Amino acid sequence: MKSMVRLVVSGLLAASALGGMAGVAHAQAPAAAPRPASAGGISAERLERVSALLQDYVDRGRIAGAVVQIRHDGRDVYSRALGWRDKEARAPMRQDTIFRIASQTKALTSVAVMMLLEEGKLLLNDPVGKYLPEWSKTNVAVAKPEGGYDIVPAKRAITIRDLLTHTAGVSYGYGPAEKAWKDAGISGWYFAGREEPVSAVVARMAALPMAAQPGEKFVYGYNTDILGVVVEKISGKTLAAFLDERLIRPLGMKDTSFYAPREKAGRIATVYSAEAGGIRRAADPGEWRDGAYVGHGHYVEGPRIAFSGGAGLLSTASDYSRFLEMLRRGGTLDGRRYLGRKSVELMVSNHLVDIAYNPGMGFGLGFSVRLDLGKAGEPGSEGEFGWGGAYHSQYWVDPAERLTVVYMAQLLPAGDIDDHGKLRALIYQALN
Repeated sequence: MKSMVRLVVSGLLAASALGGMAGVAHAQAPAAAPRPASAGGISAERLERVSALLQDYVDRGRIAGAVVQIRHDGRDVYSRALGWRDKEARAPMRQDTIFRIASQTKALTSVAVMMLLEEGKLLLNDPVGKYLPEWSKTNVAVAKPEGGYDIVPAKRAITIRDLLTHTAGVSYGYGPAEKAWKDAGISGWYFAGREEPVSAVVARMAALPMAAQPGEKFVYGYNTDILGVVVEKISGKTLAAFLDERLIRPLGMKDTSFYAPREKAGRIATVYSAEAGGIRRAADPGEWRDGAYVGHGHYVEGPRIAFSGGAGLLSTASDYSRFLEMLRRGGTLDGRRYLGRKSVELMVSNHLVDIAYNPGMGFGLGFSVRLDLGKAGEPGSEGEFGWGGAYHSQYWVDPAERLTVVYMAQLLPAGDIDDHGKLRALIYQALN
């Protein structure tokens, strides 16, 4: 389980692989959209290298298809759908294809928390137990050298800020007490098939031993799902209703939801899994494999009860691009303010001052943050922020270059594909 969980977790920022039946001819894939003229600061001609790269992955059977949307200074400078939404059915990928965005949901839930902060309804240093009493006192599992673990009280209460920065010690069920979490039926990020609300799972979770002491380590896990329950408790609404009312509908994210309306089911991209020599179609609805859920999921036919603030939403590249553009502009879009400018600045500042993380990178209130180009070792800008999803989607915002990027694909597990790194290189080489 540990290896698979860590594969999924690392895949949120790195590569996930979509590999599959090779030999799809260029002529079979949908035609590329007309090339735009060069927009100020970015070369449309050089951006076409992105199309060539992704088409090559399609032709070689490494991915079934993908959608990329790039905005520069608020203008849509590159929007492409390449390959297949459903390879076996020969259904082409389209720009309005709907994707399972998994952990890209975390950004919307984190913004929801900051909205409540701006309304005076919570503080970042509030203990979570103030809103969810079962979290008032928690325990931590400490591994013993000879095997097994001891359970000790947490040194302090978990705070809202701990959850936003993934420093609460709450994992996705891995750690010294992994078996206890598994026995409780709580492991992995997938909630869509549960026949109970996320709040019920989060309430049971509080009694389990955490993987680290609050504030001492970056531990990726259910933190944002807990925050989603806090949003529900404070607002008196389901997380789905809150996000729909405050972000999704006002931003014009017309295809973003926790569960797809049945009339849109035919627009959802197929999930593929990387394997030796290509990709294969994932199971429908799916299966638990090595501690992770692999498959199409219950996003159309399912209980429709669990609204996972950490990994539950469906969306499109264009919808998510609007959300990112709002953040790039400091919390405003099309004349409407969603967050105050200083709140966005706080979200995209590094909060892991004394906590080890990836070289050259930090973590803010819901996003990774690029701190040092040399240490990070890839093109980008200091102050850039982003994240990704377990199904191999990725996004980032580069305020210095006035750039937002959304890359949507559906590949789990992803194997050793290197499309994320190459996509980044080809976008930055196009800047004038």
